[in-house]
Amino acid sequence: MTIEVKICGLSTPGTVSAAVDGGARFVGFVFYPPSPRCVSPERAAELAAHVPVSVTRVGLVVDADDDTLDGIVSVARPGMLQLHGLESVGRVREIKARFGVAVMKVVRMAGPGDVAAAHAFEDVADRLLFDARPPDDATRPGGNALAFDWDLLEGQRWRRPWMLAGGLTAGNLAEAVRVSGAGAVDVSSGVEDAPGVKSAEKIRAFLEAAAGL
Repeated sequence: MTIEVKICGLSTPGTVSAAVDGGARFVGFVFYPPSPRCVSPERAAELAAHVPVSVTRVGLVVDADDDTLDGIVSVARPGMLQLHGLESVGRVREIKARFGVAVMKVVRMAGPGDVAAAHAFEDVADRLLFDARPPDDATRPGGNALAFDWDLLEGQRWRRPWMLAGGLTAGNLAEAVRVSGAGAVDVSSGVEDAPGVKSAEKIRAFLEAAAGL
């Protein structure tokens, strides 16, 4: 089984190289100021300058307005926007039409109702990403090292490609994939030494674990 991997929240040349050289299919750059992983569009463009075209550059945003998105798309030139906020179906449709960039909608998961809500985005998003619902006092919607109940996804059928995120590490990846049936995963905190501090060693270990599945 081939598992596609997205390494999210990259901010240094060394960790970008570790992700690309290790076989990541997606590299993610965060454009959300409260996050310790946030980079500017200009910095993301520098970091992605040598990323091969076979690796998709993903820009993570949270309820961003059109002016913010315009700056990100025109400067960083991501191949995909990851909408990690509370964007509605209509807003997802607007963003995709206005900016002409593939869109991945994140759905926050805690119970069966969230699974049902996710299906509404299948008609407008190119991909879905399932992440744990953040705690009430969280300062960011993702990257909180929290997993949700993977059984919620067991046996589900989706008309769009999807990714699993939330509390993933090299150690629990195999079990997460087995239970959820995920064919693609997204990791951020699970390959860090501290919030926002990516580890090239942990990135390589995670990608090696994925390659072994």
